[in-house]
Amino acid sequence: MKKIVSFIIALAILSLSLLAFASCGTNPKTVAIPNDGTNEARALRLLESLGLIKLKAGLDTTATVLDIVENPYKIEFKEVEAAQLPSILGDVGYAVINSNYAIAAGITPFVTEGTDVSYPNIIAVKAGNENTDKTKALVAAINSKAVADYINATYKGAIVCDLENTGNGYDDSVDYAALAGTTIKIAASPTPHADILKIAKDILAKKNVNLVIGEFTDYIVPNNVVESGEYDANYFQHVPYLDDFNAQNGTHLVWVLKVHHEPMGAYSSKFNSFDDLKK
Repeated sequence: MKKIVSFIIALAILSLSLLAFASCGTNPKTVAIPNDGTNEARALRLLESLGLIKLKAGLDTTATVLDIVENPYKIEFKEVEAAQLPSILGDVGYAVINSNYAIAAGITPFVTEGTDVSYPNIIAVKAGNENTDKTKALVAAINSKAVADYINATYKGAIVCDLENTGNGYDDSVDYAALAGTTIKIAASPTPHADILKIAKDILAKKNVNLVIGEFTDYIVPNNVVESGEYDANYFQHVPYLDDFNAQNGTHLVWVLKVHHEPMGAYSSKFNSFDDLKK
């Protein structure tokens, strides 16, 4: 009898635990946001612009959940690695996600921050390599009409092109004959960065320069491999993130080209607006 009672109690506890977990997943008050510094601040500022929270003044790119001074709707925040946000969308009420990860996951926002060009995604190299022929050839290939046309035609505003004064993909000051047969290595996020770089790869191939695109899914290694010299450049981050990374890690990376920006948006698998959160 004791064994039966113990079993029933254990089963009841398990059922309650599962029910609690399921309830947490459907709680409209739960909002997942990126856990890296600059993207967390960016997500919080989007929520602030919608009147959902209020942040301490003057923090700009450094705000965290600890800087929320007003939370009238009692939002529960979950800080999650940016790349993982689409995969946990079903476990929270809402998530604020960078559009590159959303595009890869095939999800659509119900509201975005708009075309905020203060977060352009950039080509970065190690300081001192800004004017090498390799860097100049890479920059020219990316800052081309072909790449701009690809971004505009493929992403239709979900990714916004920031290239200016685009050309034919080549720099007249570069000795392409001397570069022929060489390899340029660039670390990039899979979507959209690596896809965009494939257009530049074709341009460089016409000069017998091989662009090797290494795909990375995190925000740390792409900077470390450029700092170490294993890679010549990277393309995955925006300027505030690069500045913060250098300050936190003592790295010496600089940006050489602004390519595109990715409007951050609010997503949900259950709701079409923040109305349920406000109830």
